[in-house]
Amino acid sequence: MAVTLVLGASRGLGFALVEAYAAQGRSVVATVRSEADRERVEATGAKVLLVDVADPASVSGLAWQLDGEKIELALYVAGVWDAHSSATPPTREQFDRVMHTNVLGAMQVLPQVAPLVEVAGGVFGLFSSQMSLLADAESDAWLYRVSKAALNMVVASAQPQWPGATVVALDPGWVQTDMGGAAATFTVEQSVQGLVRTLAGVTPADRGRMLRHDGQRIAW
Repeated sequence: MAVTLVLGASRGLGFALVEAYAAQGRSVVATVRSEADRERVEATGAKVLLVDVADPASVSGLAWQLDGEKIELALYVAGVWDAHSSATPPTREQFDRVMHTNVLGAMQVLPQVAPLVEVAGGVFGLFSSQMSLLADAESDAWLYRVSKAALNMVVASAQPQWPGATVVALDPGWVQTDMGGAAATFTVEQSVQGLVRTLAGVTPADRGRMLRHDGQRIAW
């Protein structure tokens, strides 16, 4: 059976996507950062791997753990937030925390997972944000915005390397998670329902593009 892989499933959208795809009867593999998160994710029926995407040493064994799997859908959901505005220079620790998870992790994971997605003719979706777009630039959360803009280039640059896969950036919307906060526009359920529908409708014409959770295709 082809596999759905969710990278960053400890909580929020990642966990909800594991639940949604497991409920469809799919074979789901999910990654979590710590043993403390394993039991809750395993309760969905998913196979759980312990991977910290911000740590290259932890990510290095991912391909070996997935050996032989045909991955029809891979989702890089892992991400961290930083709210500081452009008036505040990021510290080295803040920069590393955000960029290692949001960018470096994706760049470490792609060469290991994308070949397995390509074999299956599948889709690899990496979670970005509308906040990454130049047309929507504001001064708030500038480190987060920069990290997601960099992730967009990761997607665009990765697509030609694995032409048999469809690599896309995904905008889940402003969601009521620990990261998004209670004032966010969409519930987790609304975002996930939209993402599942949108991902089911992805075609080769979407390669290297950004897709919103509601199915809208966004120009870079």
